[in-house]
Amino acid sequence: MKDYVFVNGLALHAYHGVMPHEGKVGQSFKLDITLDIELDRASRSDRLADTISYDQVAAVASDAFCKQRYRLIEAAAGAVAQAILGKFERVSGVRVTVHKPHAPVAATFDDIGVSIYRARNG
Repeated sequence: MKDYVFVNGLALHAYHGVMPHEGKVGQSFKLDITLDIELDRASRSDRLADTISYDQVAAVASDAFCKQRYRLIEAAAGAVAQAILGKFERVSGVRVTVHKPHAPVAATFDDIGVSIYRARNG
């Protein structure tokens, strides 16, 4: 059985996108982050030291997502995944979904975005 820690709907303002105006005014994005992590010890100990701090996950994701401009949200999602795997040794895999609710698309839509999964090698 797999265990997960997740942070859904993390709202961030960033300047990602191919269009020039996206780099100037930016826009709101929402991130959903799911970490693969063994939670057996935490479920028995009731100690924060045996799990991952949600606010640390949010801080690492926010920093990785906002610290530079990406043309593609695929690249921004990849940066978040790599930052999380780099910071939290106990995380064996991470899914990052980036929602771009104001994508410059000439259509009516409920949601546009990407979802990537990265795991540790070996």
